[in-house]
Amino acid sequence: MTYRIQKVSDKLEVPRSTIRYWEKEFPQLVNPKRTNGGQRRYSEQDIGNLHKIKNLLHHKNKTIDEARIVLKQGNAGIGKIDWQNQSILLTGGTGSFGKHFCKIMIEKYHPKVIRIYSRDELKQHEMRQTFGEEYIRYFIGDVRDADRLRRAVEGVDIVIHAAALKQVPACEYNPLEAVKTNIHGAQNIIDAAIDTGVKKVMALSTDKAVNPVNLYGATKLCAEKIIVQGNSYSGPRGTKFSCVRYGNVLGSRGSVIPVFNEQKKTGKITITDKRMTRFWLTLDQAVELVLDGLNYMQGGETFVPKIPSMKVMDLAKAVAPECEIEIIGIRPGEKLHEVLITEEEGRNTVVYNGMYVILPNYSWWERQNYKTGKGLPDGFKYTSNNNDEWLTVDDLRKIIYGFDQLENDANKLATTIHQLNEKIILNMLNAEELIPETGHQEFAN
Repeated sequence: MTYRIQKVSDKLEVPRSTIRYWEKEFPQLVNPKRTNGGQRRYSEQDIGNLHKIKNLLHHKNKTIDEARIVLKQGNAGIGKIDWQNQSILLTGGTGSFGKHFCKIMIEKYHPKVIRIYSRDELKQHEMRQTFGEEYIRYFIGDVRDADRLRRAVEGVDIVIHAAALKQVPACEYNPLEAVKTNIHGAQNIIDAAIDTGVKKVMALSTDKAVNPVNLYGATKLCAEKIIVQGNSYSGPRGTKFSCVRYGNVLGSRGSVIPVFNEQKKTGKITITDKRMTRFWLTLDQAVELVLDGLNYMQGGETFVPKIPSMKVMDLAKAVAPECEIEIIGIRPGEKLHEVLITEEEGRNTVVYNGMYVILPNYSWWERQNYKTGKGLPDGFKYTSNNNDEWLTVDDLRKIIYGFDQLENDANKLATTIHQLNEKIILNMLNAEELIPETGHQEFAN
């Protein structure tokens, strides 16, 4: 049963203008349906929530912001997400992360729908061949296009923003294009999410955004700041914005492993500097970090995984142990070691549920969800060369090729050795049969 606004006004004993004002300030609690003529029709739930709002504002003298917090309209009180009732938009969804995210979501969580938003129709066609359309819809569009993005976001609960120009040389050579996609694109995400009432936005960032030395890192740093500050724009709509920040991903298109695999055909691997170290994580870990962050986020945090480091020399030995290694010198815009948390950020970082959470240092931000988080010691910073956990050559080989692959290789090797032994024995027997009796005796003597 629904009610006209005049009936609701009579029930609550407040003017219709007050009801319209509360509807604007508490859009997730009061959301009347509209008739074809545009007239409001309030449900029993709407009226119940309006009673709660009136009690807080008129009888308990709460402010609008205080009432939102009490009614869990602020950025506290976040719990586990019921993914089966969530519509998700994934920008840059045809990339390595996007495809793996879709695979895990379809296999484990069964969301209502995942909308893939990207520019490449061929990659979308290939994804459609792999995943079908039971859970996934495919939108051609660019994050630079604010109007198209807003249309794609309409009706979505959660946005995961993975679209970016990521190749360092391409960004250096096309700097304004990097700015348009990585910075203006982040701005468009914020505007579209707030305008359409999205609940949560999680943006993917990179260790290269920390103390950036190249344009790609600088644009991602700017995108991080824009996303975090987006929480101050969302106001009564309550959209929450956070980031995840991680290092190199095994198996992604930007990984150095495909380069090494191609180079080893020539017998030589090139490395810029033998001292170089990097953070490393798998696509499974990247997806898990995003899902955990979406569950925990209050808006404004940057989630950083606790992941191992590796030496690039060890990676080369794992991929191509038989190859010569040539040191070619560090390239422009490249670091010897990567940083995921600076010393300055460490002062506002807690360890929480197996990850680091960088908390925003703003007066408007609440910290209810992280009261159990453990602070870090003074001077803490998280760098790839000063890590407690390291991957060995064997660890890297197992991760790259998988335990099953190593076992198959071992079985193949054992089979080959067995076949060679059989041939050797057979050849020896055949040789004995061919030797004359006298010759055999002479040979024996």
